Amino acid sequence: MSRLASFGQNLYTGRVSFDFVGRRMLWYTMSGVIVLAAATGLLVREPNPGIEFKGGVEFNVSIAPTDTNVEVVRDATIDSGVDVGDPLVTTSGNEAVLVQTQPLEQAEADQVAAALEEAGASDVSQERIGPTFGAQILNKALLGLAVFLGLVVLFIWAYFREWKMSVAALVALAHDVLITVGIYAWSGFEVSPATVTGFLTILGFSLYDTVVVFDKVRENTRAYSTNLSRTYAEQANLAVNQTLVRSINTTVAALLPVLALLVVGTVVLGTGPLKDLALALFVGMAAGMYSSIFIATPLAVHLKEQEAGVKSQAQRVAARRARESAQPEPEPEPVAATADGADARPAKQAAGRNQPQRKPRAQRGGSSRRSRR
Repeated sequence: MSRLASFGQNLYTGRVSFDFVGRRMLWYTMSGVIVLAAATGLLVREPNPGIEFKGGVEFNVSIAPTDTNVEVVRDATIDSGVDVGDPLVTTSGNEAVLVQTQPLEQAEADQVAAALEEAGASDVSQERIGPTFGAQILNKALLGLAVFLGLVVLFIWAYFREWKMSVAALVALAHDVLITVGIYAWSGFEVSPATVTGFLTILGFSLYDTVVVFDKVRENTRAYSTNLSRTYAEQANLAVNQTLVRSINTTVAALLPVLALLVVGTVVLGTGPLKDLALALFVGMAAGMYSSIFIATPLAVHLKEQEAGVKSQAQRVAARRARESAQPEPEPEPVAATADGADARPAKQAAGRNQPQRKPRAQRGGSSRRSRR
């Protein structure tokens, strides 16, 4: 058996255990620091809305996407004689450069396109985008988010019959979204429709991982009131350990292709919805694994421990352990050894019964030999 398989088996049986539930205040503090850092990103660097949300004109300039040409395109856009604001110039693949400006009239957009062609572009296409499109996407995303959260509460309550798990799951989801939004703001990536799609996707991934752990918690604590070997918190902590390897493997397997998309979208393509989606997915999935282990289950146990039945069961477990530790260990029985030490038996046994005596050789088997004669 490999080391990883052996490690997973030890986690499942409880021979190896990490105290996730007992150290919940440490995890709460760590998460608070991370969320605070993410919130600071929202204040220091506000999210950068893409052209779909603020409106404008996007020019696709057919020119080699070198650093020199990027500067040439930027200068040509600014010097076109049109108030273009602060244009965003990025590369797009290996054949074009994208230029995004503030909303322009059609005549102004044509003037900018002519200036770009004079700067060396072989072809310039333009697309005018109104801000109402982005507003519609945002409104539908918020509506979908509200419906999703409502379904999450109903599903977890109906499946686990426990509203405290619903609260813990919602807190974990909010934790994941805040961290993802904050890191996204720090990165300076544009907020595009692909970003909104990524945010909604990570909610599903985070909820899936949390539900798997909660299901194991329910299995371990189904008859916790009559089980005096472990408290409710210890049974829940065992459930987290039992699903730990699975959570890590699932998350790593999901993050590897997302990381590849992020590298391709950032390094190779340079711009576009691919990198926006990949960054949201990568950060959100990593945060989802963290929250399902360190936030959701410890918080659900924290809320559950306020119940009288859970407190009473914990007290009975503590009382039983106290009785077991107070009982003296039985003393070993004295051993009577033979002269050569080869055959040793308890002295009480040796003294309590008659031991067979060995007859002389002349008396052994004599009657049998005479009868045969």
